[in-house]
Amino acid sequence: MSKKGEYIFGICKVNEKGQIVIPKEARKVFGIEAGDSLVMLGQEGKGIALVKAEVFGDFAEEVFKDGD
Repeated sequence: MSKKGEYIFGICKVNEKGQIVIPKEARKVFGIEAGDSLVMLGQEGKGIALVKAEVFGDFAEEVFKDGD
């Protein structure tokens, strides 16, 4: 069973153009809307993850900020 805040949204199929549909419930939970940019991360043998670009950008800024 999933822990609080963890989800299983179902199965996504890849179409002939390599596109997937993000399930409606996942878009609702994570606030993903048409036109949003997502960063795709991956690790061989483990899989892929999608992160909203602004969330990833905030993380990257924190990692690379000056040590003032």
